[in-house]
Amino acid sequence: MKKIISFLLASLILLSFCACGSKPENVNSSAPDTAPVEYKETNVYVLSGPTGIGAANLKDKADKGETAVKYNVTVVAQPDEAVAKISNGEADIAAIATNLAAKLYNKTNGAITLLAVNTLGVLNVVTPAGVEVKSFADLKGKKVYATGQGSNPEYIINYLLEKNGIDRQKDITLEYKAEGTELLSVWATDKDAVIIAPQPVATSLTVQNEGAAIAIDLTEEWEKVSKDSALMMGCVVVRNEFLKENAATVEKFMEEYEASVNAANSDIETTSALCETYGIVAKAAIAKKAIPDCNLCFVKGSEMKTKLAGYLSVLFEADKTSVGGKLPADDFYYEK
Repeated sequence: MKKIISFLLASLILLSFCACGSKPENVNSSAPDTAPVEYKETNVYVLSGPTGIGAANLKDKADKGETAVKYNVTVVAQPDEAVAKISNGEADIAAIATNLAAKLYNKTNGAITLLAVNTLGVLNVVTPAGVEVKSFADLKGKKVYATGQGSNPEYIINYLLEKNGIDRQKDITLEYKAEGTELLSVWATDKDAVIIAPQPVATSLTVQNEGAAIAIDLTEEWEKVSKDSALMMGCVVVRNEFLKENAATVEKFMEEYEASVNAANSDIETTSALCETYGIVAKAAIAKKAIPDCNLCFVKGSEMKTKLAGYLSVLFEADKTSVGGKLPADDFYYEK
């Protein structure tokens, strides 16, 4: 009897060891699906100049196959071309001026969404050798040349003149040139004039004229007089149809584009070379000097909405057509 009991106990112990050593079946049956996300190939159009600089590193990585999303990044010279491409669906995402984004939103009955602001102010006051300007108020009594009459630069200049107590008609002589490149020859005939120029023209002026200097950043001047807004001049927008069908792709773009902007600000040497390679800025040497004054950024969400809405309101008050006749509704802003 004792032998039988001993045999049974030994058998139970052996079975318990076998049970501990075995693996349960279907252990992963309830595990979540970890299949990689499939991103949609994305066509991105960017403008040459400051608005496109933030995409230089993204284009480089995309061309090398080093991005999670396959981007086809195209650089165009004219704002109308970028707007046309996103209007007809050839572009999924585009980098354009913020007021053009507002116009496009109104023209298409809200068919686009503004993802992020990529550029603050790109306008600078540039002085020749021997002329000193320390604040916007110092422009009183000066002869000033600028570009952009009837568009954003004029509205920005007029707003800052008013906020600094300068009468546009009595206190300053302001002459507009048709193209930014025309500003490069101003000092040949008016050596004491002050120039308000966009980047990279402002930097070109300092390179080509000994003693010339960038005296004022209009972005900083704006902040002094308008606490509830910011001089937000460039942005990236997406077609809503693309956004609706490819939300994960757009989120990944936001991540990879932000990294590209950050790289532009932190690695100016590499970015400058890429700008010349891709035709974003004509010469790497100019891009290298201009990038620190281009106010490249990546502002999204509620901060973007609050500050950009304030800026667009200023443009709207100056000229309703500058933003498409009315201010965009809340759904214009991507707030995720």
